[in-house]
Amino acid sequence: MKYRTLGKTGVRLSALGLGCMGMSTAYGHADESENLATLHRALDLGINFWDTADVYGNGANEELLAKVLKEERNRIFIATKFGFRLGEAGKSVFNSGESYVDGSPAWVRQAVEHSLRRLGVETIDLYYAHRIDPNVPVEETVGAMADLVKEGKVRYLGLSECSPESLRRACAVHPIAALESEYSVLTRDVEKEMLATTRELGVTLVPFCPLGRGLMTNTLNVEKLDADDFRKTLPRYGGQHLENNRQLSAEFASLAYDKGITPAQLALAWLLAQGEDIIPIPGTKRRKYLEENAGAVDVVLSEADLQAVEMLLKRYPDVGSRYLEDGLKFINK
Repeated sequence: MKYRTLGKTGVRLSALGLGCMGMSTAYGHADESENLATLHRALDLGINFWDTADVYGNGANEELLAKVLKEERNRIFIATKFGFRLGEAGKSVFNSGESYVDGSPAWVRQAVEHSLRRLGVETIDLYYAHRIDPNVPVEETVGAMADLVKEGKVRYLGLSECSPESLRRACAVHPIAALESEYSVLTRDVEKEMLATTRELGVTLVPFCPLGRGLMTNTLNVEKLDADDFRKTLPRYGGQHLENNRQLSAEFASLAYDKGITPAQLALAWLLAQGEDIIPIPGTKRRKYLEENAGAVDVVLSEADLQAVEMLLKRYPDVGSRYLEDGLKFINK
């Protein structure tokens, strides 16, 4: 494994982290024994940066990771998030549960205690605001998060899917180590302004869904997804957009095979090539795909390779939105 530095902290993290959401929610059935085997294999591979959130499985994902954290705490840099709250018990943000964002100082203090208990740790390494609460000044949210650092409950702070303006305002209150946002060959919104802002401020960009929720692996069969799979609700995975993306992923796969690598490895190598200040967190719940993803850190892309990807993307621009309108309303606040 290769390593990169988190923001201005000096902390060295694996160049690829591990997104753990799918082990507990959103992508159909997951087997706990395979989940745990995947987590242990991640440590074998040197992947020390694990990402979760209180909303993943309504706490179940944090509890799953706790089973490994209990034994391997010193080998894991654990990141979790707070902010989404549900209006109806038993639902989730991934199965049409009514949700809202709460960035109030009072909820910050409650949410961190819940996550500490579920994770079974005394300190969270990286604590993100999952989204920006439009009803609470970001300065107040980050101020409350900064208090957690002073109390030793959190080491570093992060924000997720915020606007460049919110990131600047947050950094004026307390250093922000990481900005999490969706970024892949399919989703490149951060290139418009956010990437330049993170670099100016010395903030690491942490891309989630770097494989387009499986689209860029050229193995995803949407018709065979479980009925409760989150992707079935998203524009990108249906209708004309799906056909566009099938053709795109097939040709993308050809580029990968020409280099003797897999499509997933090409997609991750492309992201890694965008800068040393980028640490993608591909998610998986199986050792097979974890090992495949880890191989991307050794892939070197030439300028010709990068240009070939750009030309391909221009031929298939109709990739579709990554969220429905209800999801987009939480973005870029």
